[in-house]
Amino acid sequence: MPLIALGINHQTAPVEIREKVTFAPEQMVDALNQAAALEEVNEAVIVSTCNRTELYCEVGENYKNSLIHWLSEFHSLDFNELNPYIYQHRDEQATRHLFRVASGLDSMVLGEPQILGQLKAAYDTACSSNVVKTVLGRLFQHGFTVGKKVRTDTAIGSNPVSVAFAAVSLSKQIFGDLSPLHALMIGAGETIELAARHLKGKDIGGITIANRTLERAQNLAEELGAKAVTIGEIPEQLINADIVISSTASQLPILGKGATESALKKRKHRPIFMVDLAVPRDIEAEVGDLDDVYLYTVDDLKEVIDENRRSREEAANEALDIIQTEVVHFDHWIRTHRSADEIRQLRQNAESLKQECLKKAQTMLDSKEDPVKVMQTLAANLTNKLLHGPTIEMRKALKEDDQHLIQLLHSLIDHS
Repeated sequence: MPLIALGINHQTAPVEIREKVTFAPEQMVDALNQAAALEEVNEAVIVSTCNRTELYCEVGENYKNSLIHWLSEFHSLDFNELNPYIYQHRDEQATRHLFRVASGLDSMVLGEPQILGQLKAAYDTACSSNVVKTVLGRLFQHGFTVGKKVRTDTAIGSNPVSVAFAAVSLSKQIFGDLSPLHALMIGAGETIELAARHLKGKDIGGITIANRTLERAQNLAEELGAKAVTIGEIPEQLINADIVISSTASQLPILGKGATESALKKRKHRPIFMVDLAVPRDIEAEVGDLDDVYLYTVDDLKEVIDENRRSREEAANEALDIIQTEVVHFDHWIRTHRSADEIRQLRQNAESLKQECLKKAQTMLDSKEDPVKVMQTLAANLTNKLLHGPTIEMRKALKEDDQHLIQLLHSLIDHS
């Protein structure tokens, strides 16, 4: 059964498209069950981050892009709207893609470490939903090992950088000295924590952390000497915010044009630098139309990130060598696994034929027929049934002069 990896990422689709196909955490279990229930799908894992939405599946031989249609329907999108942005890899290429993702080579920030944790979380959710079996289980475990090996054996993770680091670097480029400024962080997850720590390292004047769960914001704020507030307090906190960095899992915008416009008036139009790292976006796109607001999305950080990419290219080449070796190892395993399945199926088919012939022989014996005749009939029936398929294939091979198949069939007969 083929292995499939398909999806969209920051290289194939802009944020306007990516945000339409993200899976919220509360949707993930239902989505996994729906995908795995498709007739052609044997097992599935869904990875959904701000930079990618991907499905990894083992599918049937007659698979015909049903996953792309399902992905479109799940998110209420027209197939033709989504399809141009989709990439799809099969078997060895699917394995290579996952190993690249796990190693940070397919990330916007080359070598970023967060993706490995995101892959593990996606895999754990799929396992808990009972939609992971042997092949994807082995693939992802191997992928985690490859990701760790690349970080251990190369310099891909030296001077670690992330979109959070890129956002802070850009704010430093714009403002220079950050000590007189105040930052409003929306969210309290890993990305916001990283950004807040980078700001603290740049001697930012003050930090406020706004989150739906006040307790989580308070825990992070205590570590950083910051202030914690709820999401509902953002409009009044915005008045004192020179820098706003947002990254939540909200499916709807948290900050709109009206609230920002009101805050700007009270700020006497002192500029606000905003970075929206969320997908779907936390800040309405119209906010960027306001004078004195400089709004950047995760896609706008590309230039800052590209500088980092150039410094890591040598390590990336070393990582590719490791990945290629591991792809070969996994390909060997999956071939062995699949051959074992085929051999098992062949033996099961032979066993079924044997039981069918034995049943007929037993019926003849129960009818008091001559045991010698019964044995002859049993042998003839079993021989005919076992040779039926190979005989048809041999006739085709002889007709088409397929010497390779002819020799293969001869070898099977000779070793039988």
